[in-house]
Amino acid sequence: MGQQEKVSTSLAGTVSEGISASLAAVDAELDRRYPGDPGTRQPVHTVYVPGNLFDAGTVRSWGDRALAALDEHAPDAASFAAVLGLSDDLAEDVYGRVRAKLEREPIEDLRVDFEDGYGGDDEDHDAARAARLISEAYATGTAAPYTGIRMKCMEAAVRDRGIRTTDVFLTGLLEHGGLPEGLVLTLPKVTYPEQVTAFVRLLEAFEKAHGLDAGRLGFEIQIETSQAILAADGTAAVARMIGAAEGRATGLHYGTFDYSACLGVSAAYQASDHPAADHAKAIMQVAAAGTGVRVSDGSTNVLPVGPTEHVHEAWRLHYGLTRRALARAYYQGWDMHPGHIPTRYAAVFAFYREGFETAAKRLSAYANHAGGDVMDEPATAKALSSYLLRGIDCGALDTAEVDALTGLTRADLDRFAAPRRGDLTASAE
Repeated sequence: MGQQEKVSTSLAGTVSEGISASLAAVDAELDRRYPGDPGTRQPVHTVYVPGNLFDAGTVRSWGDRALAALDEHAPDAASFAAVLGLSDDLAEDVYGRVRAKLEREPIEDLRVDFEDGYGGDDEDHDAARAARLISEAYATGTAAPYTGIRMKCMEAAVRDRGIRTTDVFLTGLLEHGGLPEGLVLTLPKVTYPEQVTAFVRLLEAFEKAHGLDAGRLGFEIQIETSQAILAADGTAAVARMIGAAEGRATGLHYGTFDYSACLGVSAAYQASDHPAADHAKAIMQVAAAGTGVRVSDGSTNVLPVGPTEHVHEAWRLHYGLTRRALARAYYQGWDMHPGHIPTRYAAVFAFYREGFETAAKRLSAYANHAGGDVMDEPATAKALSSYLLRGIDCGALDTAEVDALTGLTRADLDRFAAPRRGDLTASAE
């Protein structure tokens, strides 16, 4: 062993102590505002079903209708791959996984809609019925992993109705067995942070009324107005909305058509790849980064129905938009019709299958300090492990194949995906 190098310093320890003391409030603020991703599963899509049409067979019905669309318009892997441009090495695997997913879990996230899509005349009845049916579905294991409602917004004209429907629905869940783990609430058409605060007060009151743990009820914020992105004072209102949620916000969902219309985009050009949509989602993405709040893309209203030629055109459009969103780190979107489900899963599965081997080998090299042709940082290791975990959660990847190629367990992947804050600034050695 060589002679140890003498190390000299010039500053007293009190300097470091003083700096740390001066930044204590900032440290606490960072921990409060930017806790990082919760590490839980994020669904790849959300399906909206009107509250007056939702029934016990909704989830299975969507799966059966999606399978029927495949049987009619792409009955085998080759025909499906030809429509979407899937490579030969992916065709059979993706097609098989899509069909298996439609049999096993056709909907990952279901929202019973009491806002724009609602067409009933007895909202109290329909909200109570939704609570009962959802409770029964969770009890029998037939529910989508995530399920909840979209109530009316906090604007004056519909505020009381939205509050009442939320109360009826949540009360019904408690009467029929309790709040399920996969419960999701969606607050639409938010314009001012104060509306988010008002919804927080509503949920607080409900928790207190029933002796629930404080913070048990979270919710998504739907971004459908220009004021939600840019406030009157020129600031990013959506960032303040996350703060106004007081830790309860779980997602920011982009509303393609309401937002586009708000900006005056004509109907023919209202789409999730319009420049106005890209701008809004970029602001949402930056505002949410590090907060644990997840961003969801919108939807397409071009439905895959009618003759096969039109179905194929709609499938190509939906597949392309979904792949575009995934590349931009929008890992969730809306699907408006059962015919969209096959291409949702095809796009998601192809995305993870295509990058699986490279991601697994890079993460393995990082974990084993093996080096390679790419020098990865801790933040990249986080992204690689998150990529693999999302692929496992949706069914694109199998746990065993990920374990075999990375040499890492699920627990190892979880640790890389949710490092301590300081680990992300440390250099990889």
